[in-house]
Amino acid sequence: MTLAPLTRPVRLRPGARVAVVSPSGPVPADRLEAGLDVLRGWGLDPVEAPHVRDVHPELDYLAGTDEVRARDLQEAWCDPSVDAVICARGGYGVHRMVDLVDWAAMRAAGPKVFIGYSDITVLHEAFARRMGLATLHGPMAGTETFLKDPDTQESLRATLFEPESVRTLGLPTARVLVPGRARGITYGGCVSLLAADIGTPHARTSARGGLLVIEDTTEDPYNIDRILTQLLRTGALDGIAGVACGSWAGCGPYEKVRAVLADRLGPLGVPVVEELGFGHGPTALTIPLGVPAVLDAPAGGPATLTIEVPALV
Repeated sequence: MTLAPLTRPVRLRPGARVAVVSPSGPVPADRLEAGLDVLRGWGLDPVEAPHVRDVHPELDYLAGTDEVRARDLQEAWCDPSVDAVICARGGYGVHRMVDLVDWAAMRAAGPKVFIGYSDITVLHEAFARRMGLATLHGPMAGTETFLKDPDTQESLRATLFEPESVRTLGLPTARVLVPGRARGITYGGCVSLLAADIGTPHARTSARGGLLVIEDTTEDPYNIDRILTQLLRTGALDGIAGVACGSWAGCGPYEKVRAVLADRLGPLGVPVVEELGFGHGPTALTIPLGVPAVLDAPAGGPATLTIEVPALV
């Protein structure tokens, strides 16, 4: 089955209500409050989910129990006064709660803007597979990059309010790993989470025609090799049109990461771009998922990912 464009939610306007949820790890209170201030500065009305500041009583790497994390997401989404949902941070925990969400109720509530990355990759896949909804792989409200990097903030702000102004994506660091040009539907996220999703209920079984966007953090080069090899062996990358790579923060010397990417992705025979500027790096550009895009990787030239339609309608 070839990937098709997903339903795009409506752009935000001043005064829009944005619910902040913690589906994964706990968020430091000072970072959350600073992030809420940024959103207010954009003219938005951020509201905290009831358990957004929770910490699991025994497993302190989780933001509260699986049940309350799932309930917060579902109730925020199903609240008709909420226009968008943004995650507070990633970490770990979505795989534990994703099947506790009532996805039928979420579908009935209609499309909204959803934002996050890292562990939130699991939810991006769930929104795509279970709701047919395009989402935003973008910075989260309680993360250091969002609070400190102006380019990260502006990329998200423009995508939310003026999506037609941010159709061509990529930092000057973007380089061509495998030259070529490809068109497809964007999907992906944190590559270790994509691999961990294989074999789970509702997991993606085909990505034919997809433009894969991947990044990760604190995975040694041999781990990245293992992750990509798993995706290759399961057929998860069969028929993809191209690959756009973001940051690999904390993954060891980048020349070793590049060698793994070239070794594992090069034989696919599709364009591959590196260091596009999204994910866990110092700048985290917002990348729409589930939309048609063109990956340009000319030999010796600048590399870009161009979204063919605005991320939001």
